[in-house]
Amino acid sequence: MHNLSLMIRCYFRFRKKGRANRRSNYPKKVLFVQLAKLGDMVCTTPVFRTFKEKYPEAKLFVLGDAVNKELLANNTDVSSYIIWAKNFKETLRTIKHEKFDFALLAGPSPETLALLYLSGIPHIVAPTLEGGYSPLSTRAYRFLTNFVDTRLHKVGNYAPREYLRLLEAIDIHSENTRKNLSYSQYGREKAIEFYKKNNINIGSDFIVGIFPSTGYKIKLWGRDKFARVAEWLWVNYKAKIVLIGSDADRKEVEEFLLNIPRDMDLANAFNAFNIDELKAAISMMSLFISVDSGPIYIAEAFGIPTVDIVGPMNDEDQPPRGPKNRIVKADRKNPAITVLNTRDIDLKEAKRQSDDITTDMVIKEIEKIL
Repeated sequence: MHNLSLMIRCYFRFRKKGRANRRSNYPKKVLFVQLAKLGDMVCTTPVFRTFKEKYPEAKLFVLGDAVNKELLANNTDVSSYIIWAKNFKETLRTIKHEKFDFALLAGPSPETLALLYLSGIPHIVAPTLEGGYSPLSTRAYRFLTNFVDTRLHKVGNYAPREYLRLLEAIDIHSENTRKNLSYSQYGREKAIEFYKKNNINIGSDFIVGIFPSTGYKIKLWGRDKFARVAEWLWVNYKAKIVLIGSDADRKEVEEFLLNIPRDMDLANAFNAFNIDELKAAISMMSLFISVDSGPIYIAEAFGIPTVDIVGPMNDEDQPPRGPKNRIVKADRKNPAITVLNTRDIDLKEAKRQSDDITTDMVIKEIEKIL
């Protein structure tokens, strides 16, 4: 739906109903909205957990992309998941029907903010950006924030912590950015079955997951480089390498396989897992290596040591941080991509920031963990 017509509809609703800032003393049903992909959704799970710690009896719904429904399956903080059908009227009907007390929008989106406001939710909180640029914070979005409650999102700060700021609208304050994911018993059994089939002993073998691809291809790192890292781990640490990927990653997986020794101890998990099974399989690994993409955040959520080849991504924004987590980046004045700006970027510079990362740089960070 065109942003201008949404702005007009919201304005006339505002004239009649006022701002959506009427806080409930005890919210019974809430809606949290995160429309971004896997990694961003993992980084929003601290918000779910923190809310449920304060209001354990409340029902927490999440609105998001279809792929993230399986990601959040078995998460005890989430009562139900609404798939963003990209049909405004249909989604509006669904949200109105649920009669939510409170809604939280994780990132700027004019259409989604209008959707929440027009649905009649009495209290809505949305971020306003400070200290940086995002193409998502459009004129329409900034206009619509006048009709709801807002909290500052400081661009360039650690995004999971900035998401938590939104809960301050209902007097919940937390610094705890621990991620939270779960998997099913069936997913666990399928992962164990895969490991057994590939002669991998969980708990005793050094299991290293490698994902040589990414959904956002500008972040790709050379598959021959991934292969050299894998070979180094196999030769020096007798690592059992688990290669993951799906149909969208076929080219990168094939290039990786062309560059490894034929006799290397490799378990090829290409197209072997759905999201539930992938979560279980990653949770049993000893180390996970990839560019900044969804699976590395899954590894972080399960406490698995990670090496994140951030390439052009801002390493302060979102990548896993902690004693088990290492990042690798090339020399650069500024990162080409941020979590709130993946569109208006210098593609040549973004590629350079990936290409300039060497195999030795990655191995050095692996050694720090080992």
